Amino acid sequence: MSAHFTRRSLIRGITTATAVATLATGLAACGGESDAATTTEGAAAGGVTIGRVSNGAAKETTLKVSEVKSISAELPDAVRKSGRLTIGVGALPSGFAPLAYIGSDQKTLTGAEPDFGRLVAAVLGLEPETKNFTWENLFVGIDSGKVDVAFSNVTDTEERKKKYEFTSYRQDNLGFEVKKSDKWNFDGDYENLAGLTVSVGSGTNQEKILLEWKKKLESEGKKLTVKYFPDRNGTYLALNSGKIDAFFGPNPGIAYNVSQTAGTANATRNAGTFSGAGESLQGLIAATAKKDSGLAKPLADAVDYLIEHGQYAKWLAAYNLSNEAVAKSEVNPPGLPLDNS
Repeated sequence: MSAHFTRRSLIRGITTATAVATLATGLAACGGESDAATTTEGAAAGGVTIGRVSNGAAKETTLKVSEVKSISAELPDAVRKSGRLTIGVGALPSGFAPLAYIGSDQKTLTGAEPDFGRLVAAVLGLEPETKNFTWENLFVGIDSGKVDVAFSNVTDTEERKKKYEFTSYRQDNLGFEVKKSDKWNFDGDYENLAGLTVSVGSGTNQEKILLEWKKKLESEGKKLTVKYFPDRNGTYLALNSGKIDAFFGPNPGIAYNVSQTAGTANATRNAGTFSGAGESLQGLIAATAKKDSGLAKPLADAVDYLIEHGQYAKWLAAYNLSNEAVAKSEVNPPGLPLDNS
């Protein structure tokens, strides 16, 4: 995981997946927008291909989807007349599999997030243009009008609502990863962690949650051992050798590792999820546009169309993210409160 994602995703409420070394193929520039990573890709013959050059993160699949006139009619005049939806992704410099990264052809911006942006654009009858930025410059791009909407694993927060409007499309979850042979499951109950040794990233939101559970268990006379490793490779070596029972981290990163280790001696599985926003609120990932842009409602209707007609479920399944599905898109739903944004 790049440094800016460690800070933003886990201290300011953005949950992301870590880029595994074999996938970090190296996006072009380290600062600002990368022109080389700007691509325009229309829906070919009424379909959108997802999982292209994804290096095994998803099976390449073409989903049938075309413009829905009643939804595209809701678009702001300027966007509709342009015929294009400029989609921002904040994946520079190294990306974060399986959500957004440069594919195995060394040039295509692939992953679950840009793929979903392309599906939404197809429903709106717009040609998708994806632009890749550093995390900070992604929001500068929205502010300046270079970007119509960000599909970049952005968590809905009350702080961000001061400047942006949101359209939810995925749950913001943390997950527990265990060896495939392990029968343990979290089942949404911290009591099930008693007696386990769990690894977590230092200084992260999930560490805060795990240490709160550790304190509760200690008050009940039960033990939870928390261990730290300098990187994800060290964590997985410990998991495979039995030095830890589970890893607690961003759900998409776990989904990616599960797909990469399937069929190997080190195969893992997801043993349960927990909201990245904590016990009292289900965190949500949302398409992010400038406040009062007029895009939130048509985007939500496009997401709901994809949910209703099955493309949404197929997209999630392709990236092993079905456990982050939402039943319906919401415009500006309750987000992380101001004291946790």
